[in-house]
Order: sequence, then C-alpha cells, then structure tokens
Amino acid sequence: MTLRTRPLFRFGAIALAVLPIVAGAWQAKPKQPVPPPRPVVIVQPPANARFQQAVREQQVRDQLQKNQVEEQLRERQMQALRKPYAADPARAARLDQADQAQRELYRMRQQDVLDRYQSAVAPPVVHPASEPATPRSGG
Repeated sequence: MTLRTRPLFRFGAIALAVLPIVAGAWQAKPKQPVPPPRPVVIVQPPANARFQQAVREQQVRDQLQKNQVEEQLRERQMQALRKPYAADPARAARLDQADQAQRELYRMRQQDVLDRYQSAVAPPVVHPASEPATPRSGG
C-alpha cells in the first residue's frame, strides 16, 4: 500500500469497529409508550342550527356558481376582444395583463366567499387568559 491510501484504510477500519457500538446504543433506547388517543365527543346540534347550516352552505354554493358563470362570460368577452388585436403584440400583451388581473380578482372573490362562510360557521376561538404585561425598565 502507498502512503496515501494508508490513512484512508485506517479511517475505514476504525469506522467499521465503531459502527456496531453506535448501532447497539441507538437500538438500546427504550421506546416510550404512545398514550391512547383521547375520545372525541360529537355533539349533535339542534335542528334549527342544522337548518341554518344547510341554508348557509346553499348560499355559498349559489354565490360560487354565480361567480363562476360571470367568469366564464368574462373569458368569452376577452376572447372576442383579442381577435382584432391578434396581430399587434403590444396590445395583445396589455390584454393578457388585464386578463390575468381579472382572473386574480375572480380567485380572490371565490376565496372571500369561502372565508366568509368559514368564519360564520367556525366555532368561536377562545384565547387563554393573557398574562398582564410585565413592565420593562427603560434604561
């Protein structure tokens, strides 16, 4: 063996000698038992609450569908508007930018409907009582 391979050979031999010790120590750690999952209590809401929930869901579906129909109409109008300007790249680029802005507006409108529904349906968030603020020394 040459002098260059000898240190590498020594490192490999040491690594092989230490590997079983490290593997044994890793496997010897006792595993902590996993606690059983907490039971989930499902409370059936009263009939009037279920009815209100169904009404809200239908209103959301109706609004989402209305927005979708409006978006489809807008897309058809945009396609018709693009035809005369297909040869002009500058105007086509501006129309593309306007179309992208309108699509983003549509996405935000849809998300707003969903967010409003979620905030109306979600149970109220209860924050733990906050501790009084500690005065800071200003020095």
